[in-house]
Amino acid sequence: MKRIVKSVAFGLPLMLAAAVFSLPAAAQTPATVPIIVAETAAPIIVAAVKPKPKQTGLDRFQGFVMHANNAQITVRAKGNDLAIRTFPLSQAASEKMQKIIDKGGYQYGDKVTVYYVPATSQAIKFKGKPSKPI
Repeated sequence: MKRIVKSVAFGLPLMLAAAVFSLPAAAQTPATVPIIVAETAAPIIVAAVKPKPKQTGLDRFQGFVMHANNAQITVRAKGNDLAIRTFPLSQAASEKMQKIIDKGGYQYGDKVTVYYVPATSQAIKFKGKPSKPI
C-alpha cells in the first residue's frame, strides 16, 4: 500500500505540471497546393459509325439443309442436331429457289441462313452457297 501512495504522491504533481506548462492542442492545417487547371479540348470525330440496316421483324435461323424444293426448305439447326425446322417459301424466295434448283439445287448438309417471319415461319429470304450436284 505504501508503494501506491508513494507513486500517486510523485505522479500527481507531475501530471499537473505537464497540464499547466504544455501547449494547447491545435488542429493541423492542410498544406496549400496550387490547383492546376488544364483546359480540355473537344474530341475530334474522325468518322461516325453507321449501323447496318436490318430488315425489321425478321428472325434468323442458321443450319444445314436436309431437304429443299421450290415450295419449302427443311433445315437442321447449327448447334442443336435435334432442332429441325421446315419453312414455307415466300413468292420471291420460291423464285430464287427455282433458279438454284435449275443449277443443281441444295444438297444435304449445305450451310444456309434462313430469314423468316416469326409469326408465320414463312421464309422471306435465305443465304447459302449450294454445293456441286452429285
